[in-house]
Amino acid sequence: MSTQKESGMDMTAGEPFKLLLLYSFPILLGNIFQQLYNMCDTIIVGRFLGPSALAAVGNTGPMNFLVLGFLYGMTSGFAVVTAQRFGAHDEEGLKRSVAINIFLNFTTGIIITILACLGTRPILHLINTPADIMEQSFSYIFIIFAGIPSMVLYNGCSCVLRSVGDSKTPLYFLLIASLLNIFLDIIFIANFHWGIAGAAWATVISNIISGILSLIWIIIKYPILHVKKEHFAIDLNFAAKHLSIGMNMGFQFSITAIGTIVLEGALNMFGSTKIAAFTAAQKVEQLVTVAAGTLGITIANYGGQNLGAGRIDRIKEGVTKSIIISITFAIAAAALALSLSNQLVGLFLDKTSMDSTTWNEILSSAKEYLKITTIFFPVLFVIFIYRNILQSIGKGFWPLMGGVFELIARSAASFTLPIFMGFAGICAAEPLAWFAAAIPLSIAYYTIISKLRLKVD
Repeated sequence: MSTQKESGMDMTAGEPFKLLLLYSFPILLGNIFQQLYNMCDTIIVGRFLGPSALAAVGNTGPMNFLVLGFLYGMTSGFAVVTAQRFGAHDEEGLKRSVAINIFLNFTTGIIITILACLGTRPILHLINTPADIMEQSFSYIFIIFAGIPSMVLYNGCSCVLRSVGDSKTPLYFLLIASLLNIFLDIIFIANFHWGIAGAAWATVISNIISGILSLIWIIIKYPILHVKKEHFAIDLNFAAKHLSIGMNMGFQFSITAIGTIVLEGALNMFGSTKIAAFTAAQKVEQLVTVAAGTLGITIANYGGQNLGAGRIDRIKEGVTKSIIISITFAIAAAALALSLSNQLVGLFLDKTSMDSTTWNEILSSAKEYLKITTIFFPVLFVIFIYRNILQSIGKGFWPLMGGVFELIARSAASFTLPIFMGFAGICAAEPLAWFAAAIPLSIAYYTIISKLRLKVD
């Protein structure tokens, strides 16, 4: 194939533990910046515009996850085949896969942008959005959805780069985007007084910049990924393989997101103060658990490359070591969230902008959420390992089923536990959903990997 410089990291040879750490470290930094990139809106909105604006951003979180999560899963899924072709040292197949990525990402991105924008207000009504935050919620999420093509461009480029072993380049452009987002947030909200819409525009513009830079980098630095007209020739079976994995991963995210929308509907019954507390606590959770998604991305590309190379033994070894790394990170994340809960929650709201009663309720409710969920972080972390390795070896049905189990558990808990436990019941719905997903995923992985080993042996 091409040189190492052109093709990134080959994970089909070498000690898996070292490879996984080396590959995952830039992704971890990138995901931290991604969190900062997302949290920037929340922090600045909460501190400059107050708890009602923060509640409006939080209220749109599940909708955001529903649509953007689907697109993220889809772009990641399309690139699984790319990683497999790279692992098999099939350069023509790699280029054909990149061409299909371009076509599918462009087509689905445009369609979903239109549908998401049309469905924004009906969904906000469906989830019982409080009247006092309805217009702010709509203004924010509509702009985010209108900017979907920019997000698809960046994610599509990043996933292709990672599939050929380059986990560093997406980090660099995320750093640029994160700093730009912070700068634009302050300019649009504090200086231009655009309100919550300013935060949305800052996110979209930052996505546009990072997406364009990623594309330029591929054009300049990666001849192995350059495609010609003949690579776009229709191959229905090859396209269907991409579409199958991409749709499975996309729907898996969406099914999970539907559960969070149901949860949001139950949460909204508690009023905007509890919504603000829940939003702040979940942002803290997302920040400290950023390594979970990192390890998921790492094992997906590791698994895809080694499946292409026929190295089932390395897949099993890599998963075992990834689980050990994941549990270690989960324990550290829980300790961080609990020990710094006051400071982390305080990032999102200005204590001086509200009365002491409201502040104390927000802080105590956020800490209640963290106390309940952090105990179960190891379960959350290993879900990412099982889910992504199954996707990477072409067994997307089981991650989809894991999402279904998660949806059922989260939905059932959302409207039953609060009857007996109040707000704590809303908090407990999350770990129950994690357990519901972990059970079928772990059983499916160990069953499938044993059968694959038997075939190889």
